[in-house]
Amino acid sequence: MELIFEKSKDKRGCDILPSCDVPVVEPDGKYLRRKELHLPRMSETDISRHYTELAGCTYGINNGFYPLGSCTMKYNPKVNEETANLPGFLNIHPLQTAHTVQGCLEVMKLAEEYLCEITGMDYMSLQPAAGAHGEFTGLKLIRAYHRDRKDDKRTKIIVPDSAHGTNPASAAMAGFSVINIPSTKEGYVDLEELRKAAGEDTAGFMLTNPNTVGLFDRNILEITKIIHDAGGLAYYDGANLNPIMGIARPADMGFDVVHLNLHKTFSTPHGGGGPGSGPVGCRAILEKYLPAPRIQKKEETNESIGRVKEFYGNFLVVVKALTYILTLGGDGLKKASENAVLNANYMMNQLKNTYPVPFEGPCMHEFVMSLEELKKETGISALDIAKVLLDYGIHPPTMYFPLIVHEALMLEPTETESRETMDRVIAIFKKVYEEAQTNPQGLWDSPKNTPVGRPDEVTAARNPILRYTF
Repeated sequence: MELIFEKSKDKRGCDILPSCDVPVVEPDGKYLRRKELHLPRMSETDISRHYTELAGCTYGINNGFYPLGSCTMKYNPKVNEETANLPGFLNIHPLQTAHTVQGCLEVMKLAEEYLCEITGMDYMSLQPAAGAHGEFTGLKLIRAYHRDRKDDKRTKIIVPDSAHGTNPASAAMAGFSVINIPSTKEGYVDLEELRKAAGEDTAGFMLTNPNTVGLFDRNILEITKIIHDAGGLAYYDGANLNPIMGIARPADMGFDVVHLNLHKTFSTPHGGGGPGSGPVGCRAILEKYLPAPRIQKKEETNESIGRVKEFYGNFLVVVKALTYILTLGGDGLKKASENAVLNANYMMNQLKNTYPVPFEGPCMHEFVMSLEELKKETGISALDIAKVLLDYGIHPPTMYFPLIVHEALMLEPTETESRETMDRVIAIFKKVYEEAQTNPQGLWDSPKNTPVGRPDEVTAARNPILRYTF
């Protein structure tokens, strides 16, 4: 489709502002622009149609199946939006005096208490803005803990090779060196390699459990024990909390600090750059280092790591998450997790005889398929499969991740998809596999029904065009 500037026509326009009803005062000439603004000239009809066309080019969970592995793109109940739009929440300002925002403070405190109950942590901060921001905050807590104890030799964070890419990046940003350890052929943390890596220089270990290949690590208690015996702390990446709510808690697994993704697990809007929320929870030993300000009756400590975001974080995202928690209740959250696991296992078992699954189940909320053999046989890659799915109105699953699986596609159907939807998608996946065997050229030519086909991604990344040239 054309850009709005390309649709512009000289002398065309529309009046969208009322006439000025007060005297016009022009600023001093030195403040005026020397040349006219580059604004598109369009009629109101053309503007309306342009943005309607743009809206039709977007794809979200309301449009169809969105199995983006490790991202939990699930349906967000509209009651969450209604609650967040209540005037008492929507029209406040963080600099209002405390007695005028007691209800909002109570919302945040209640959210903290429920999130602590769900994770088993003792304290929670809502300040971090998103998942990776929560990782960075949690790692800052770990660094503050070791520094406070004058244990300055602890400079290394251990991460498995299947970790989310943000884990090593966050550790490096927090000032740590990163030690990577391999996974076993079954997809779990290699205990022997972990024992070799853990030592007097270990500050902590980062892990999500279930892990990135969708498996709950059966050795989790031994893993956290190895880290604690070495004097380190265990960090829980909460990106994969969706399948274990009400069933297992990070604190009970031995973790000391956790971040959560409210925009994943707790059904607040996800994608498009935000808004996110990545609360950080911790055990009592780390409480005094939590970001300030906090919602509490006692005075702040001087040992806080300080602010990581202005004020209290993304408040309305917290309102939506709390609405979700209160709507479902404890039994409902557990049921959501059970259904997420059921759906993932259903799809995996329906597809594994067509698309090889490198790690035996049962899986948890997501599973990984490998197209390595298909590519060797037909030349059809994971990217090709993802592209053709667009023509069927399906958002592609996560591609080429985790890196330990070649030609990987990772699917997470979530608990909000019906069996009818999954059966339709399973049939499409099988049909696409047959097309790969009989008509690979057709797949290479896909997508055919999207506004953009196959862009030159290398050129786009290296030479991005970020503004329109007049």
